[in-house]
Amino acid sequence: MRIEHIRQRLRALGAKACHEEALLRTWLQAQAQNQRRRPDPPQRLAQAWPGLALELAALARLVSEHPGEDACSRLLIGLSDGHSVESVLLPRHGLCVSTQVGCAVGCLFCMTGRSGLLRQLEAAEIVAQVVLARSLREVRKVVFMGMGEPAHNIDNVLEAIELLGTLGGIGHKNLVFSTVGDRRVFARLPAGRVKPALALSLHTTRADLRARLLPRAAAIAPAELAELAEDYARATGYPIQYQWVLLAGVNDGDDEVDAIARLLAGKYAVMNFIPYNAVAGLEFHRPSWARAAEMARQLQGRGVLTKLRQSAGQDIDGGCGQLRARLAVNTSPCR
Repeated sequence: MRIEHIRQRLRALGAKACHEEALLRTWLQAQAQNQRRRPDPPQRLAQAWPGLALELAALARLVSEHPGEDACSRLLIGLSDGHSVESVLLPRHGLCVSTQVGCAVGCLFCMTGRSGLLRQLEAAEIVAQVVLARSLREVRKVVFMGMGEPAHNIDNVLEAIELLGTLGGIGHKNLVFSTVGDRRVFARLPAGRVKPALALSLHTTRADLRARLLPRAAAIAPAELAELAEDYARATGYPIQYQWVLLAGVNDGDDEVDAIARLLAGKYAVMNFIPYNAVAGLEFHRPSWARAAEMARQLQGRGVLTKLRQSAGQDIDGGCGQLRARLAVNTSPCR
C-alpha cells in the first residue's frame, strides 16, 4: 500500500486536507486517542476510519520480541501476506527498519543476503514498522538499515521518509538512509522535500575486495563513493556515517587503517566500526575487542572521527536476517 493510496481513500470518504493530515498524524503517532485538537471529520469518514485503522495495523504485526542485554530489542514483524521482516529498537529512542523482504546485494557476511530478494516493501509497510515500534516505546530516530538495500526500493523508501519527516514528527537528520552505494541515491536524495542523513556501508577501501564481499553492489570505486557522499554531506550539513563491519583477517589490518585515513582526510565524515555479529554457517569471525579498539584509536589519532559500536543483539543471535531465518526453519514442512 502506497501512502498516496491511503490519502486517496481518505479523500474519497470526504476528507479535506485538515482531516487527512490529522488522521495520518494519529496513525503515525500510534495513538488512537490523539490529544491534539482536530477538526471533526465528515460522518462517512468517521465511520470508516476504524476499519481503515485496522487495515493499517495489519500491515505490520509483532510476531515476537527479543530483548538483548544491550538495551536493544529485535522485533520479528509479520506482514499481511505471510512474509516477515525485522526491526530493531535501539537505545536513545532509535529504530532500525527494513525496506525489503530479503536483499539482492548478496553481502557474503549477511544472513539476509543469502535469501536473495523476495519482494519490495510498500511505503506504508515501512512506515507501519515505525508505528508498531511506537506502540512499544518512544521513537525519535529511524535508520533504514535493516533487511534490504533502500536504494533498490528508492521510491517507496523516499515516500516513507517524506511522511515521517513531516507528519511523523521526526527531524530530518534523524532519518538515516543506509546504502552500499548507488548512483540513484546521489541523484534522488538531494531533490527530496525531506533530506535524510546518509550512511554508506563501505567495509573496505579495496575495490577488488569490496566486489567480492558485496557481489551485487553497484560497481563504484570506494574513492568515487567517498566523493559523491562528500558532495551530499556538504549540501545538507550532515556528516556521512560510514559503516564498516569488522571481519577478522579480512578488513581489520593496518593497511585498511592507512587507506581509510587517506580516503576520508578532510571529509565531513564519521567512521563507525562495527565488530561482526557472527552467523552460524558463515566463514567470517569478529576480531577481538582490543583489536577493534586499537583500529579506532589509530584512525582517531589521524584526524578521522571514529566510533566503535557494539553490534546489536549479539547475545540473542539477532543479527540482521537471523530471526527471520529461524522462523522459516521452524515453520517449514517436514521432509
